[in-house]
Amino acid sequence: MTRTILDIHILQNVPPSNLNRDDTGTPKSAMYGGVRRARVSSQAWKRATRTAFNELLPPEELGVRTKKVVEALAERIAARNEKLAPMAVGLAAETMKAATGIAIEVPKRKAKNDADGSVTPESPYLMFLSRRQLDALAELTETVIADSPGDELQALAKHFKDRSNKAEARQALDTRHSVDIALFGRMVADSADLNVDAAAQVAHALSVHASDVESDYYTAVDDRNEDAETGAGMIGTVDFNSATLYRYAAVDVDELHRNLGLGLRDGESPSTPTEKAIGAFLEAFITSLPTGKINTFGNHTLPSAVIVKVRNRWPVSFVSAFEEPVPKSQTGGFLRESCVRLADHATELEEKYGIKESGPSWVFRVGPETASLHTLGTDVSLKTLIGEVKDEVSRRLEPGA
Repeated sequence: MTRTILDIHILQNVPPSNLNRDDTGTPKSAMYGGVRRARVSSQAWKRATRTAFNELLPPEELGVRTKKVVEALAERIAARNEKLAPMAVGLAAETMKAATGIAIEVPKRKAKNDADGSVTPESPYLMFLSRRQLDALAELTETVIADSPGDELQALAKHFKDRSNKAEARQALDTRHSVDIALFGRMVADSADLNVDAAAQVAHALSVHASDVESDYYTAVDDRNEDAETGAGMIGTVDFNSATLYRYAAVDVDELHRNLGLGLRDGESPSTPTEKAIGAFLEAFITSLPTGKINTFGNHTLPSAVIVKVRNRWPVSFVSAFEEPVPKSQTGGFLRESCVRLADHATELEEKYGIKESGPSWVFRVGPETASLHTLGTDVSLKTLIGEVKDEVSRRLEPGA
């Protein structure tokens, strides 16, 4: 069975920065090819990509990941019917218990600190819910209590004692997934049937060369000091590194299509939700940047090269091109040699495995250093890249394609 897999390969220069730090404040790193490399975790770049979605997609297409699920649902119940606002938290807690099957309680620490017990209950761990799912639960709640004025909480509790009614609430939570849930998945530890398999995989970004951590010693002057008062008001150090990163992500388009479902509007193609999600993911993943210490370093860069390939069978990373670390060129810099390595490795690997013609390939690149990558696909602009990938996804998802 032919699959549709989207591979995204990126080379990106990042100047002194601390995009993603560990518990000591040091930039994350990893050993690869026997040498220490700069590393940015997949979690950090997924978070940056999700944040970028806010600029690319309407709110109803996105989700929220939070323990404060009762608060989020209560806001929607109150928005639908302002008369329910005083009791919205109680109604939301009852509905959320039925829908998720997990304990929805006031955290012990907060209960101890709050004398009147008015703290909103929370789920025991972060839950990922789409805004449409929250709206569906709010609508269900309002419908159930419509005929029980003055007795709303008891009516709702009684309603959800029925197994079929509880199943209806769970169904509301397991349909119309948002783009971010469909791409990155959802795990509900106590209700495995509510889990969503992720359609996107994101690798930890690695520097193509050895990278050491450096420290910046800084001082801050007290503005109110007199001239005679010498010395700093504060001193400290901040760790940083710089790197040419290889970034990689793969999207299982078929899984994404299953998670999102078909287009629902009149005249809308069945593949429309998946096309939109693919376009948003491409733009967000390519252009986003984790914001660790961004105010300190101002390290706003965009990729120098992006290669996108459509696969029929497996996702394929090209990170092996850099297993032997790239040496600095005679005039400095790692990008030119990185592009040569990537082009040579990708070409040989695809020929030997017979996967060169599995689908179209595009190359979006900036600068003469990236010239060697032109053999890997059609040279395009970012806008053309996104448009042509969406068209290819649409063609492949057509019935009988």
